[in-house]
Amino acid sequence: MKNILCILCIFGLILLLSGCWDRVEINDLAIVTATAIDIKDDNQIELSLQVFIPKSLGSGGGQTGIAGGGGSVTLVRSQRGSNISDALSKLQSKIPRKVFWGQCKVFIFGEKLAKQGIQEEMDFLLRHPQPRERAYLYVSKGNPKDTLELLPPLERYSGEAIRELSDLHIGMQVTMQDVQEGLIGVAQAGALPFIKTLPPGKGEEKLQGIPYIVGTAVFKKGKMVGTMSEKATRGVLWLRNEMEAYTVTVKPEGVKGEISLNPVSARVKMIPQIRNNKWKVLVNIDTEGAVIQNGTNLALTSPKSLQTVEKAYQEDIKDRIELAIQQAQHKMKADIIKFGEEFHRKYPKEWKKNENRWAELYPEVEVEVNVKAHIRRQGYINKPGGLPEKEVKEQ
Repeated sequence: MKNILCILCIFGLILLLSGCWDRVEINDLAIVTATAIDIKDDNQIELSLQVFIPKSLGSGGGQTGIAGGGGSVTLVRSQRGSNISDALSKLQSKIPRKVFWGQCKVFIFGEKLAKQGIQEEMDFLLRHPQPRERAYLYVSKGNPKDTLELLPPLERYSGEAIRELSDLHIGMQVTMQDVQEGLIGVAQAGALPFIKTLPPGKGEEKLQGIPYIVGTAVFKKGKMVGTMSEKATRGVLWLRNEMEAYTVTVKPEGVKGEISLNPVSARVKMIPQIRNNKWKVLVNIDTEGAVIQNGTNLALTSPKSLQTVEKAYQEDIKDRIELAIQQAQHKMKADIIKFGEEFHRKYPKEWKKNENRWAELYPEVEVEVNVKAHIRRQGYINKPGGLPEKEVKEQ
């Protein structure tokens, strides 16, 4: 009787074991490395996929954009449909492997589609189980499909080149999760890196151009309402406390030549204030920089010369921030700087009363910017021409 019970238990446990009935082998997957989405004149959505070619690894291509056999390590396939789902269904019928988005880290929207709105496209990507929420999003000048077809000399494919730029914090770094939070947030505003293609150099093939980030595309209620230059983008990064290492080149007043610095640290604090029904934000920035090149004849060991450079450094940061505020708050009226979140956090009761009026209040918010810039690392700077710093006469 015990043996019979043991056998029955074993058979019962077998029914509870998980199997591999729904498994998909990697050899049956079309691994997508980058995706481009745009809209055409007939209001059809064009979906373009950059798909990795597994056999290219064995052709000696290695780390370059062109495999040893002369072909790319990726291929690009496109299809149009009434929406992304329709285009993907048609595209799948022309690809012998199952489309897999789990490794796709780059999604590029065309400028035309961005201006009409990306709500439906974001809805699809956020509902689909495969796209990663940490994938980077961009807006491309012109047809984004052309970006996928590039063969950059330094990377295996264009999607990887764009991702590397974001990892270096060249411009804003925006993920799918960031856009989702912006679209459903109180301001319903967001920003994506704006990319263009650097033409190929002399002697290079037409497709060997390099995608690069030129600024920021600003969104309000899911639609692109304008773009910001690189200088204004730096101002936004300062305000959002997302600054990374980059070079600031300033020209001190009354001095011939320029000085280049790298920000070493930055402390950014935004203080919202509501007084007599006046909404105001006080922005305090305290930053330290290091001199990396001195093209002037200033002796930076002199306190007076150091103050001159610090003043120029301070004014440069303040100019960038004020430019960003002017464009975002007054020109495009999109709260990408997240002032609304600051007021919501400090004044929850007042915010609840005025939340529905934020679109009216935001352009009227007074912003006061105070910047303290210090140079902590002057380095061993010589006067151009080879004279030691101690022999340079102070200006």
